[in-house]
Amino acid sequence: MASLRAYWRFVVVCWRFLPLVWSYARDRRRFLLFGGRRSVSTDRQRRRAERLVENLLTLGPTFIKLGQLLSTRPDVLPPVYVEELTQLQDRVPPADWDDARAVLEDTVGPVEEAFEDFDTEAISGASLGQVYTATYEGERVAVKVRRPAIEALIEADLRAIQWLLPALLFFVDDARAFSLRNVADEFSTTLRQEMDYSREATMLAEIRANFVDDPDVVIPEVYEERSGERVLTMRYVPGTKISDTAELERHDIDRHAVAESLERTYLQMIVTDGVFHADPHPGNLAVQDDGTIVFYDFGMSGRVDEEVQDHIVDFYVAVANQDIEAILDTLIEMGTLSPDADRATMAEVMELAIADARGEDVEQYRVQQIVSKVEDTMYEFPLRLPPNLALVLRVATVVEGVCLTLDPDFDFVSVATDYLGEQGYYERGARELIAGTGNQLAASARSSLHLAPKLERALDRIDRNDFYVEAAVEDSTGSLDALAKRLVTGLLFGAGAVSTGLLYATAAETAALAVGVATLGVGFLCWRSFRRRRGGRGAAGLAAGRGGR
Repeated sequence: MASLRAYWRFVVVCWRFLPLVWSYARDRRRFLLFGGRRSVSTDRQRRRAERLVENLLTLGPTFIKLGQLLSTRPDVLPPVYVEELTQLQDRVPPADWDDARAVLEDTVGPVEEAFEDFDTEAISGASLGQVYTATYEGERVAVKVRRPAIEALIEADLRAIQWLLPALLFFVDDARAFSLRNVADEFSTTLRQEMDYSREATMLAEIRANFVDDPDVVIPEVYEERSGERVLTMRYVPGTKISDTAELERHDIDRHAVAESLERTYLQMIVTDGVFHADPHPGNLAVQDDGTIVFYDFGMSGRVDEEVQDHIVDFYVAVANQDIEAILDTLIEMGTLSPDADRATMAEVMELAIADARGEDVEQYRVQQIVSKVEDTMYEFPLRLPPNLALVLRVATVVEGVCLTLDPDFDFVSVATDYLGEQGYYERGARELIAGTGNQLAASARSSLHLAPKLERALDRIDRNDFYVEAAVEDSTGSLDALAKRLVTGLLFGAGAVSTGLLYATAAETAALAVGVATLGVGFLCWRSFRRRRGGRGAAGLAAGRGGR
């Protein structure tokens, strides 16, 4: 039965998505099998993105979550698609109370015995669960209940996505194939984790312990005796939605202070603690009348290992110092940027990004210039997001958006710089640099001791005419192979043309026609190889030109 459901979902998903995939593939290659990209207007891209959002909403909970994940992956979709997907709301009508009650009582027992009072009207309904309010031990609590029968639908959808993935990979380049595989793996893992409320309770308790002494942050406590894999009971903490700026103004709350507190909280989670709340959209954040930030819904949460934390610190320090080369080196070390990327173009992109993060005005003309360069190079050497960084990027992107909603002039980089300075990360970086330099000097000194004997032996061999040099030509780009193919096809084309002329002159029309057709085919292959090479030379020349400037 489960397999039949998965097969049917696969058919439905294909019906919804394959036309969009086909259009995307045609945009990248005019005739799919050969030819270059065709130009697609922003309006057309937006219409297709809107259709994608409609299809995701129609397909239900799994694909709503998938759309939210894709909205944080600029390495997979063009900017217009990402912009449309960010508007995808995880809000669906709550399930029938009788069905939800069965799930609840399967975990905590009869509702009347487990709670002193229970409001059967859900205060929020999401794709995976819904939240009710109740009274427990004299305290107002929020009870999160997983949607009835959601497990079978999720598993069928995940299986359908797994079957569809090879077809999608056929239409994309290697870099996007890398990103799509990461997205598929990450999505399957995070969705199953989000359905497990026991894991959410564990993560919530750990993060709450890290902020128990912070007066600017409130994280609800969990009532473990009324929680389980499908039910989570927490203290109910009311507040004003963080994006409701009018209501915040009415309560005379300093919005800049709230934005700064929010960023500092997430910097502590990611850079210092290594465990973080990974779904900071406005629906999961509230502000109390005294400016305290309340965090809800820890279903999406993650961990950061020490190596990634170090890279993130290095990145922020480089941004604070506006050291573009250090930024690019850090991105390469994290695996986010290909080592073969056009550094000149990426440097200009980073300069614009830093200016935008600092709230500086950027000339529209300059933006258009950079975009035109990026369009030529980014598809060949795109940014990539390893799985351990995808959630971190999602958090950074969404948090920045929330901060700018609170304060349009908010300087994200300045706050991060101050935080790293207060925590001593600059001093730590300086100590590591001094230690690294000392190690390099010691290694150089040791090497210099062995250099003189080796040099003397080499000079002795030269005196004895016993010194040989071997050289190997590396052809990682296939240039020599391409040259050989051009020489062969060129010779065949020339011989074929002469043979066709001789056969036609001797009245052997049939043979001349056969040889002529074969010669045209060889000529097309030769012409096509030169077309490819010209594109490569153009890109190389553009990069060299930028480097020269």
